[in-house]
Amino acid sequence: MPEKLNTSSRRATVTRTTKETDITATIDLDGSGTGNISSGVLFLDHMLTNFSRHSGIDITLDCKGDTEVDDHHSVEDIALVLGSAFLQALGSKTGIQRYGWAMIPMDETLARCAVDLGGRSYCVFSAEFKRPAILGFSTEMVEHFFVSLSRTIQANIHLAIMEGKNTHHMIEAMFKAFAYAMKMAVAVTGKELPSTKGTL
Repeated sequence: MPEKLNTSSRRATVTRTTKETDITATIDLDGSGTGNISSGVLFLDHMLTNFSRHSGIDITLDCKGDTEVDDHHSVEDIALVLGSAFLQALGSKTGIQRYGWAMIPMDETLARCAVDLGGRSYCVFSAEFKRPAILGFSTEMVEHFFVSLSRTIQANIHLAIMEGKNTHHMIEAMFKAFAYAMKMAVAVTGKELPSTKGTL
């Protein structure tokens, strides 16, 4: 996977090309919440735009994928690319908050998220959706997106729906909860590495 990092800021660009997808993503952890997303999956575009706005993290993403077959390859590979971009943009992680958490309501729905950018990949996901898909985004892929993301960002991601009935509200609340948890976790709050081990 060709990758490059602008070391003058917390910004990274990652490209991944396979027989199934061709993806380029650029993120800026210290952006203004601007999302320019073209994933080929309309509801995922909506979710990632929401994530960008509420996290304050700029994301530019373009994906050419085999969505005529299924959304699986595009969704999975986008998560892998975004995770790699986050990891590179974080650099040494010196001074970051490291941990972040949020509880986000959306009408009848309440979503919870907690994140640890401590270098260990693990995802715990708890939600059941009534609708099988929204605008080309299979709801079974929501969990797979966050599991794949946790692998390349090397983070613990815990996501759960505490209350909820409407599938759109539930998924959107989860992405927004993740956004606010990440906004907290990537914030620079000190000058030292947030670990007693001396490494993350």
